[in-house]
Amino acid sequence: MNNPEQLLTVAPAPHLHGPDTVPTAMRDVLIALAPALAASLYFFGLQALLVILSCVGGAWISELVCLRVMKKEGTGEWSALVTGLLLAFCLPPALPAWMAALGAVFAVVIAKHLFGGLGHNIFNPALIGRAFLLASFPVAMTSWSTPLDGVSTASPLGIMKEATGAPLPSIGELFLGSVGGSIGETSALALLLGGGYLLYRRHIDWRIPGTMLASVFCLTSLVAAWRGFGPWYPFFHLFSGGLMLGAFFMATDWVTSPVTKLGRVLFGIGCGAMVVLIRLKGGYPEGVAYSILLMNVVTPLLDRYSRGRVFGRGKAHA
Repeated sequence: MNNPEQLLTVAPAPHLHGPDTVPTAMRDVLIALAPALAASLYFFGLQALLVILSCVGGAWISELVCLRVMKKEGTGEWSALVTGLLLAFCLPPALPAWMAALGAVFAVVIAKHLFGGLGHNIFNPALIGRAFLLASFPVAMTSWSTPLDGVSTASPLGIMKEATGAPLPSIGELFLGSVGGSIGETSALALLLGGGYLLYRRHIDWRIPGTMLASVFCLTSLVAAWRGFGPWYPFFHLFSGGLMLGAFFMATDWVTSPVTKLGRVLFGIGCGAMVVLIRLKGGYPEGVAYSILLMNVVTPLLDRYSRGRVFGRGKAHA
């Protein structure tokens, strides 16, 4: 007769395992970011490359130092590279390299490891790094340059917000990325290709980017109808700023987004609604970063109150 102790193994969660690992998922995210990386280097050249290398280097070194201090092993999950690259994509091309590196250090040390490391952070580290830089160096963080020639300019959302009379870029220019803006946010086409790859690999759920983009489109369509703007207006908001990058690569962060289906829908709708609110009524022309960070705060509540019915009980329990 078998030993009863061998019939049942008690272990902590998770009890179901899939074929994917954290390093595999992180490598797929880097692959998904490759089109936007290529577009950023094409449009902004060496100055963008310097910012990217500074962010990635700062994040990687900070990761090594934190792991050594906490006596943890390895950096095989590649998350520091993802954090550094995502942060770089949120920054102006002409930002000084030391500022970019400082933002990466803050993102990894404060927003990630101070909360316990990968899987324990409650905010998206790259967005926290961007928020820190924007609060510390507002002028440098809002100085944009045009693609290819590097001449100082305003971002498309800034032109619309300030109503200076400068011509707005076309929808085609926004879609391809030949406009001023952050390093990795300008090309909606490149980001859609990367987001499609993550959806194909099933690393992200369509509910968050789908409802976030749909809510922005629907709300700006109502604004367009109310103010008498043309049908171009919702597409302008859809393809400009950091919306595509935020929807596919930031809001879908596995650690800081809800795990339930209903929670993800509500999360996406909340992000999209706050993006429109900040863009139209806030002091900044862009609101993607703050909308996601604010929704990160309510993620535990969304998970708590959107859980399904517990087996064996007559009704759902919070």
